[in-house]
Amino acid sequence: MQNYCIIHGSFSSPHSNWIPWLHDFIQSEGKQVYTPDFPIGVGFQTYENWSKLLKYYVDLGLIHENTTIIAHSIAPVFVAKFLVEHQIKVKKLIFVCGFNHYLGINDEYDAVNESMYFDQLADVKQYAKDIICFYSDNDPYVKFEAEKQFADQIATEQVFLPNAGHINSESGFDTLEDIAKYL
Repeated sequence: MQNYCIIHGSFSSPHSNWIPWLHDFIQSEGKQVYTPDFPIGVGFQTYENWSKLLKYYVDLGLIHENTTIIAHSIAPVFVAKFLVEHQIKVKKLIFVCGFNHYLGINDEYDAVNESMYFDQLADVKQYAKDIICFYSDNDPYVKFEAEKQFADQIATEQVFLPNAGHINSESGFDTLEDIAKYL
């Protein structure tokens, strides 16, 4: 059965940004959707800790070859790394403001994001047929070039949203209707 998993970014939660709206939208279509609450904060948000939680979903059979994963901010590179390391195939990946090997946001973000980065990003193309990457040109956290480079490496389709910031609530995105047509 087709299902969906939405993963939040650093210092965030499944109750922030456009995630609650997207969860309700998918659920209203009669489809299964999961929004794990990953540990956040320095000392808690690590690749190891996030992997344990996502592996739990895999072990329960909730993430499989018919799953679409939607991920925001640091979560896209986390998901890519996880799928590659665990050799798990999914149906589709929808990444919003993804980046890899980017430092300089601030000390706290750099500390929690760094363990997520990895060098085999392009390998994720073996684990999902479709990879859609959304990004903007005025993200206050991650430079346009970093998001564009991320998308250029892996995307089967790119969606550029001009002046959309980090595509989060802070940038006016409590909903993200552009994503609906890719589900």
